[in-house]
Amino acid sequence: MRFQTPLVPARLLRRYKRFLADMRLEDGREVTAHCANPGSMLGLAEPGVKTWLEPNDDPRKKLKYGWRLVDHENGHFTGVDTSVPNRALKAALEARQVPALAGYGTVRPEVRYGVNSRIDFLLSEEGAPTAYVEVKSVTLSRQPGLAEFPDSVTARGAKHLAALSEMAAQGHRAVMLFLVQRTDAARVGVAGDIDPAYARAFDAARAAGVEVLAHGTTIGPEGVALGAELPVI
Repeated sequence: MRFQTPLVPARLLRRYKRFLADMRLEDGREVTAHCANPGSMLGLAEPGVKTWLEPNDDPRKKLKYGWRLVDHENGHFTGVDTSVPNRALKAALEARQVPALAGYGTVRPEVRYGVNSRIDFLLSEEGAPTAYVEVKSVTLSRQPGLAEFPDSVTARGAKHLAALSEMAAQGHRAVMLFLVQRTDAARVGVAGDIDPAYARAFDAARAAGVEVLAHGTTIGPEGVALGAELPVI
């Protein structure tokens, strides 16, 4: 998935109200960017961090910049836009580039199921069990090489695991797919100290037959693409 317009570098001044961030561009101008991330962004929102912003000239948008990346200035990047994983994964699923799910030819996003829920992707193929795929963007890292989810308490995330468990009980494939938007991650884990309830729901879902997958990403100012499968610990 390529960004629609070339990104521009900036420095973070402050993030506030979850979805707003004041930035300083290289020419010294200060602008407010939209931050498409409802999480805590733990470790990613310290003042002074280098960022990459996507400009836009859409008259319908009040903010003319969107915060897309954190540049760790060591060759690694983190993607902070939580809408990116679904867009990148949709293209990968349609191209059958996710090995564990390559047997499915029909990819339908945002399909209603269960009780007041939507599945990120519903996959189907004649002769194969329907696959319900829930996607989570992973950006937290507190230990070198380890990416963790979640970065804040997420009752909604636990609800999604319970809904997947119900689909598994009905004989469908139910898949929790962690898409790691960090290029410095080699493995994935659950941050049970941040959200013990989510950790319990995760263990219960696995026991109920929910499959767990994780993939890394390749990230740069040009775009984001699916990377290699990562182990879940």
